[in-house]
Amino acid sequence: MSSSPSPTSYPNKESRDTFEPIPRNSPWRDWLALGLLMFPVLLVAVDNTALTFALPAIARSLETTGVQLLWIVDAYPLVLAALLVAMGSLGDRIGRRRLLLIGSIGFAAVSAATAFAPSAEWLIAGRAGLGFFGAMLMPSTLSLIRNIFPDANRRRLAIAIWAAGFSGGAALGPIFGGWLVEHFWWGAILLVAVPIMLPLLILGQFFIPESRDPLPGKIDLPSIALSMLVMVPVVYGIKEIATQGFTPAALGIVGVGLIMGAVFVRRQKALATPLLDMGLFTNRVFSTGIAANVLAIFSFNGFIFFLAQHLQLLEGMSPSASGIAMIPALLATVVAGLVVVPLVRVVPPGYVVAGGLALSAAGYALVAFGDHSAGPALLLAALLVLALGVGAAETISNDLILGSVPPAKSGAAAAISETGYEVGSLLGTAILGSILTASYQRNLVFPDGVAGAIPDGASHRAGETLAGAVELADSLPGPAATQLLENARNAFDSGVHITATIALVLVGLTAIVAGVVLRGVPRATK
Repeated sequence: MSSSPSPTSYPNKESRDTFEPIPRNSPWRDWLALGLLMFPVLLVAVDNTALTFALPAIARSLETTGVQLLWIVDAYPLVLAALLVAMGSLGDRIGRRRLLLIGSIGFAAVSAATAFAPSAEWLIAGRAGLGFFGAMLMPSTLSLIRNIFPDANRRRLAIAIWAAGFSGGAALGPIFGGWLVEHFWWGAILLVAVPIMLPLLILGQFFIPESRDPLPGKIDLPSIALSMLVMVPVVYGIKEIATQGFTPAALGIVGVGLIMGAVFVRRQKALATPLLDMGLFTNRVFSTGIAANVLAIFSFNGFIFFLAQHLQLLEGMSPSASGIAMIPALLATVVAGLVVVPLVRVVPPGYVVAGGLALSAAGYALVAFGDHSAGPALLLAALLVLALGVGAAETISNDLILGSVPPAKSGAAAAISETGYEVGSLLGTAILGSILTASYQRNLVFPDGVAGAIPDGASHRAGETLAGAVELADSLPGPAATQLLENARNAFDSGVHITATIALVLVGLTAIVAGVVLRGVPRATK
């Protein structure tokens, strides 16, 4: 495999780089197949964001502890991230449609059972089960798109629609989840998976063509175990860093994952038919596309982390109102993803990816050098700019990732792309969130006479988080409350300026690298 092949031409030096031809559908059947693939995409996206708004109701209904509530949230992404690579390679071996349908049946069944969970333990186990079957869904949808649409231009539009479905689902999640919890009960969020999956389960086997690697080799169980021993410690460690900071325990957990990663890579290089073909990473287009994906999501999730706190704690907006305020930016990712499809016919795709990342950097520049004290308008405008960049970069980078590998390896490539998405999401919260928290704690100053007049617990919470300071201010007399809120705002904003500057530099450098490395990728044919 050459180091940087065109995304519309594939090497075929070995028989295992070929792929099993799928029956060519008429165009309307191809787009119908894409429509069916959107159902699991929408479901996973809605489920990711909707459940957050059900946590207070879950805590009251099941009488959960704080630790149990964290595991209700964390069980799903931990299992999902651990199994993405294994499931992507499994789809290459047993058939991507087959794996998608198995995952859909399992996801719907576990969702229905979990909706009626009588205890926190049951719900945690159900969330882990959803992660197991969810890992079968997203790589399967993206790799099937690669094989349903071999034509680069049609594939690019299909990927833009796929990304739009994911972004649209994420935008609908808070509104949808809030409405269901308000009118029914928290389990309704999980129960809706059953009707959403029915069209795919009924029609998918007839309209979605099967595809697989024709010479996949045996499944290597030790490699699957190693991949889990890589992802679980890394993902869990990042989450610990996000909540507890850079503690020795959290860093040690991440270190264990990295050591297992080195063992995993060494084993893959030694196997004749590895679980994950490490040669994919020698392709500069593929590797740069993955890096662009990670940094785009890194920047987006890091931004959402501090914007949600600013809107709710400093601007006094409710969770649902703050979610609605973010919808224009989330929809902007959809629009940007669709607009860049015809754009790459006149502009080289590498420059589109670099331009999207540059837009994201511009959004962070507005935050780094702007005044946040005059209301939320500046931050929401910055989010809009950043979202336009993420939508453009994500669509084309995913197309380059899939187009730069042989079709037989599309499942593994899609799984790596999805893993990059999960890691980028976690890193954005962990790294930028930890820096923001540390800066806030260092810069918060209690008003004269306040620190000694309040309980130690309340003082500690106020010094740890912005939410703690707002809670404490509610219990103080007017002048002291006003001064504490002003000091907390200044401390929080100082951290936001620092994190925005760091994100600006990271994303800006990635934009430059993407523009240089991907400059040789040709424009799309008309």
